[in-house]
Amino acid sequence: MRLCNNAVLVVLLSAVAFSLPAQQSPTQSTPAQTPPGQAPSVSVDRDPVRSPDAEPPAVSAEPLHKEGAGYVLHTDVEEVVLNCTVLEGNRLVPDLEKGDFTVLEDGVKQNLISFQHTDLPVSIAVVVDNSGSMSRKRPAVNKSALDLIAASNPQDEAFVVNFSDEAFIDQEFTSDVNKLRDGLSHIESRGGTALYDAVVASADKLVADAKRPKQVLILITDGEDNASTLNLEQTIRRVQQLSGPVIYSIGLLFGDEMSRAEVRHARRALEMLSTETGGMAFFPKSIEQIDEVAAEVARDIRNQYTLGYHSTKPTTEPGFRRVQVTAAATGKSKLNVRTRTGYFPVVRVAKKGAAATQK
Repeated sequence: MRLCNNAVLVVLLSAVAFSLPAQQSPTQSTPAQTPPGQAPSVSVDRDPVRSPDAEPPAVSAEPLHKEGAGYVLHTDVEEVVLNCTVLEGNRLVPDLEKGDFTVLEDGVKQNLISFQHTDLPVSIAVVVDNSGSMSRKRPAVNKSALDLIAASNPQDEAFVVNFSDEAFIDQEFTSDVNKLRDGLSHIESRGGTALYDAVVASADKLVADAKRPKQVLILITDGEDNASTLNLEQTIRRVQQLSGPVIYSIGLLFGDEMSRAEVRHARRALEMLSTETGGMAFFPKSIEQIDEVAAEVARDIRNQYTLGYHSTKPTTEPGFRRVQVTAAATGKSKLNVRTRTGYFPVVRVAKKGAAATQK
């Protein structure tokens, strides 16, 4: 199954609607150019399964339910949901209450309407660089990715994408570790690195097909993008438009394959992809450290707080909304909260027979 680049999506960059901090503006290499209005999307067996419009895909307003008894994640057509990791130094903080959190949207305090600290099941995209330089690293990468899945909630689901200058779905959504192992074993290390295109196509697939409302993208690469039709800013904007997955990046930037400038460029890109979506970028110094990093990612995913609020802004007001979350509790030193930096309101479509609403 191939993630191809033949569907139409209008990507508009706006300094007003999307504004990365000035000090974080990356030094971009010039990507291959796409004809105006085109960007990558998911396709299966060379036939596109959907063609995104200029806006993110509409999301049904029908409540989400988990099969059987167990975890419940409350959502509705107006609720903004934030997955938050809280650290005291380098230690995860597991015992905070709803009142310990403050959420600001564009500087205005928001009223929390939902709060959870539960190991919710997650839909995961495992997106792995399959370019030529990864050939020696793949056995260790595959083992660590499988260890991460094994250490996660048993009700998680995951799919596998291997990418070089093209991206392929080598295993559809499953909770079967053996099937995921088979998907990761499809190694054909070759070609360039269309990292940004693979991230966007995988995020699109998560939003379209995932069963779990909580979604994560785990990106493993050893280099910088050199073959995508999209650039870094467009990629981040698209994920934010989708209210898309938290991205955890694992950059295998050790060795002598890259110059120092290339390493700095690749590192900054991975850090921005992760920071802007609420995840974290890791840079192990050797093959032996990859498994340790994978275990840390699994712990992070399973120990997050889920906060929900109704925005004080009108639901029809467009544009990027910047979010800041802080936490403070008696007896604890300074707490660091990691979550996505903001979101674009997305269209929500009511059930058949009801009027459509917009968030």
